[in-house]
Amino acid sequence: MIDFGTAFIGFLIMLSLMLVGISIAASLFLTAALGALVYLGLPTLMSFGNTMWGALNDFILTCIPLFILLGEILVRAGVTDRMYRSLAGWLSHLPGGLLHTNIVSCSIFAAISGSSVATAATIGTVALPALEERKYDEKLVLGTIAAGGTLGILIPPSINMIVYGAITNTSIGKLFIAGIVPGLLLAAMFMLAIVLLCVMRPSLAGVKEAVPPLSQRLRALCDLIPPGLVFFVVMGGIYMGWATPTEAAAIGVVMSLLVAAWYRKLSFAMLHESFLAATRTTAMVLLIILGAFFLNYVVGILGVPQAVSSYVAALGTTPIETMWILVILYIVLGCFLETLSMMIATVPVIVPLVVSLGFDPVWFGIFLVLMMELSLITPPVGMNLYVVQGIRGKGSITDVIRGSLPFVVIMLILVALIIYFPGIALWLPSHL
Repeated sequence: MIDFGTAFIGFLIMLSLMLVGISIAASLFLTAALGALVYLGLPTLMSFGNTMWGALNDFILTCIPLFILLGEILVRAGVTDRMYRSLAGWLSHLPGGLLHTNIVSCSIFAAISGSSVATAATIGTVALPALEERKYDEKLVLGTIAAGGTLGILIPPSINMIVYGAITNTSIGKLFIAGIVPGLLLAAMFMLAIVLLCVMRPSLAGVKEAVPPLSQRLRALCDLIPPGLVFFVVMGGIYMGWATPTEAAAIGVVMSLLVAAWYRKLSFAMLHESFLAATRTTAMVLLIILGAFFLNYVVGILGVPQAVSSYVAALGTTPIETMWILVILYIVLGCFLETLSMMIATVPVIVPLVVSLGFDPVWFGIFLVLMMELSLITPPVGMNLYVVQGIRGKGSITDVIRGSLPFVVIMLILVALIIYFPGIALWLPSHL
């Protein structure tokens, strides 16, 4: 068993490899290989093949490419454009107008895509031209898209939850269920913040539009049916127990193909683009998972979790104080690391510590996803900030950062609520 200081040096080496531009998967593997060679010898390193087979020979991992493909097909089927137009008619009368449409559209798309970056990119492409034309405050518009996009990894299905569940052997179905209430609560808090900002400064909401006739708005609701059906069939199958996450994802892919055919968007060219994009993303995620499993294996043999737990116990902090230390740690890491790398770099050591303090691993999965959401809109490596700025194609990224600041505060408030009231995340799983 190694001591805390040695484990900390290993952690710094891994972070340094990531910061100099080495890929996440390679950084994880090189750190694990170095630890195995120095402390355990060559035979442990040679066991990598068995570890690789054991890690990837898991039925549950099949749902990763399926959920990714589901989102890719629906994007290319034009579901997003129709969904945004439908919601605009119902939400434009609220203080903040179409800014609420950004948040609600992101929430709905998050429920079928599982990716924050994809959510921000897709909704941003539709929303930015419409809001710019109506003279909304540009910074706030950019902030709502960047922040709304973060809901993609909290509202199920979530690729990050699947990865967390696979690495920690936590029920992915319970993680999905646990993410619903915090996800909807965060969306509601975002909308409340928009209302307060626009009541205090009406000029932020641009030109107020006339509310469309009720008959027109009711007809437009038809465009919400396809994504709604996909979500309820996929997630309902998991929650009611008649489908595993993998089987539910496969059903979702079939339904997305039917939606694309209904909108007359289904073609060999569209399928080729969807499969190619899904393959690229899947290969990246699975390679990261592979490196993470090997690092988990080496870290477990070396006794790193026990060393960290002993160090924290010696500090004499309470469990709640320890969680606030982790909040600060993840905020700092989120300024420099991408979400998956931040999660996978810390999970092997932090999860055993958190469980030893009496916290539920499902609850910690939601806490961790919230911290990853926060990292998506904190500079200098907030991915959603760069995605939204890239779609915008002009000006400075500083505008996106300033527009996102109110939503950073909202996320920190929800983190505090989750820490002091864990039932927000655990109530629904305990009743299903």
